Amino acid sequence: MNWAKRLHLFAKTYKTESWIKNTIASHRFGHTSNVTSDPHLSRKFLAQLWVADREMEKFAKRKTTQKKTVKSKAAAAAVYDSHPVGKWFSDATVTENPPPSQSLSGFLEPGFPEEARVAPLLARSNLLITRDIEWANLVLGFEQENRYAIVDVCYPKSPVGFIREQSNVIARQLLRLRRPFVAYITDSMGNELFRVRRPFWWLTSSIYAEIDGKEIGVVHRRWHLWRRIYDLYLGNKQFAVVENPGLWNWTFTLKDINGEVLAQIDRDWRGFGFEIFTDAGQYVIRFGSSDPNSKIGPARTIQELEVTRPLTLAERAVAVALAISLDNDYFSRHGGFGLPFVEVGE
Repeated sequence: MNWAKRLHLFAKTYKTESWIKNTIASHRFGHTSNVTSDPHLSRKFLAQLWVADREMEKFAKRKTTQKKTVKSKAAAAAVYDSHPVGKWFSDATVTENPPPSQSLSGFLEPGFPEEARVAPLLARSNLLITRDIEWANLVLGFEQENRYAIVDVCYPKSPVGFIREQSNVIARQLLRLRRPFVAYITDSMGNELFRVRRPFWWLTSSIYAEIDGKEIGVVHRRWHLWRRIYDLYLGNKQFAVVENPGLWNWTFTLKDINGEVLAQIDRDWRGFGFEIFTDAGQYVIRFGSSDPNSKIGPARTIQELEVTRPLTLAERAVAVALAISLDNDYFSRHGGFGLPFVEVGE
């Protein structure tokens, strides 16, 4: 683009048309518009032209940014709070809960009031559960109450819920991983959705999911020397089993009676530093979807686990209870340094 055309374009953006006409008239002197072959162009004028080019580039960049911002706001109806993981457990509160990423239809349609209560949290394809760092446990060996943040991977900047353990301080120090506790699962604003209850255990653990004080399901662990086997029940009926080979395998697949995949829980490796020096485990619950039409919003762009059927909302609450049980059974440190995955059986 020659200097005259650039000045015209700049004039349309920032300057007036009269300014550009006067500038061109005072500098062309009847010669061609090729800047490199025009000996009568002053250095001052070329400097002004260079400044004009820079201003045009900045203006074009601002226009592009504004268009992207408007498009982003139009695509998302709400703007959510952005808190780093460490700040999610502070006194700062989230003012709005991200919308579900799956439609409440078919298998996800609430069949009773208890399911409708947990729908805002569990009507999602994937949940990322991150455990808070327990500094007193790492440094002093003092067992603290576990806390977790729950994030929908479709809305990674804002939590959709929290898990907070409540237990006796003396029991935590004496019984450690075998301690009894109740964990409250809330939405991002702190409203209780359901809770899980884990009594004291000796050989095999059990954890119960309760909504409004009503027990809806339970997870029983089966004893094995190295394999990690869990039976999941909704009421008195078993709907899934987990048979993990143990040792270094951190994938726990929920399967039905025919061996078909229903969901999957992965314990993520967060890097050597995180694993060796902290107690902050991270788990991904993949509920998947057998119907692409059930995905809404950003979930449509995320590849999901293929399942034979989606878990109901009540079954998903039991799956969350399983994730909490896995963290306490195999991936919790007893204080001090050391990898959290050395335990292979009881």
